[in-house]
Amino acid sequence: MINWAEATVLVTGGTGSFGQAFVRKLLTTRSPKKLIIFSRDECKQYEMRNALGDDRRLRFFIGDVRDKDRLYRAFHGVNIVVHAAALKQVPAAEYNPLEFIKTNVMGAANIVDAAIDRGVSKVIALSTDKAANPINLYGATKLCSDKVFVTANAYVGQSDETNFSIVRYGNVVASRGSVIPLFEKMRDTGILHLTDERMTRFWLTLEQGVNFVLNSLEDMHGGEIFVPKIPSMKLIELAKTIGPNCRFEFTGIRPGEKLHETLIPRDESPWCLEFPNYFVIEPNQLWWNAEKLVKSGGKRVPEGFRYRSDTNDHWLSGKDLCKLIEQQTPEPQESLSPVPIIPCVTTG
Repeated sequence: MINWAEATVLVTGGTGSFGQAFVRKLLTTRSPKKLIIFSRDECKQYEMRNALGDDRRLRFFIGDVRDKDRLYRAFHGVNIVVHAAALKQVPAAEYNPLEFIKTNVMGAANIVDAAIDRGVSKVIALSTDKAANPINLYGATKLCSDKVFVTANAYVGQSDETNFSIVRYGNVVASRGSVIPLFEKMRDTGILHLTDERMTRFWLTLEQGVNFVLNSLEDMHGGEIFVPKIPSMKLIELAKTIGPNCRFEFTGIRPGEKLHETLIPRDESPWCLEFPNYFVIEPNQLWWNAEKLVKSGGKRVPEGFRYRSDTNDHWLSGKDLCKLIEQQTPEPQESLSPVPIIPCVTTG
């Protein structure tokens, strides 16, 4: 277990949607000794500092994960790192591939080097369903990042001083840049643009994502990819919920976009174990003790298993989505990316 009262925690991308929610949760439920918010945007840091008030536990570091020297400085005395910084927009990645490689791949390598050399105890990185069998540049960079973090455990050797694990999940309800705020803006025009009416996605709330990361931090050995069991939803049902009186126009799948998303592909099933509320993908590495997770209650999934958004056995209805949105806690001020409260009208 983590002794949070003595822990110094650093969150990269700490001013993003996840970072803000994670920081608030950590301050109120774990009360770490020190909490460092590491990000590039001085304006967001200023707003976040004002919103959180004068808290002696907080430190704000302006920096970029591309800058290894700055990471070395920021990681001094740090026990736990939550790596949430990334470039994430699929169309932007297709047009700016090298920028995504520099941040998502080389930035991950810098995190690993700084964490090992500074003696960080635990590092957990946020990944995405797009890293599973990727067809777009963003997903490919996150797959590379995942490989970097898993293999980093081998660099430490038998000392077990620094452990690296990954959390992989789907779309976050109403996070900045997600489709829900986009549909809300389109609703005012009376027309919602969708790519394909068959499209499905995995969904979870910010709070669920934060809680899952915290639980994974406390359970990790180093090398695992943690995957939560979360519901799917058809985007056409999402559109009908947000804009029931709107007309729908279908524009076709964009470059790099999938019809359905996968959290666990068949190729990873031989190393996948199931727990009541989540899956764990073990590292396919010689240094991994394959009995670790079996002893803790994990069960091997069937041969050929896959976890995909269109074959999921847990689905969200329009009413379910409304409940999830209503459960979201708006940020204290608008400039801190509040979760929009969308008037929901269900069609049954």
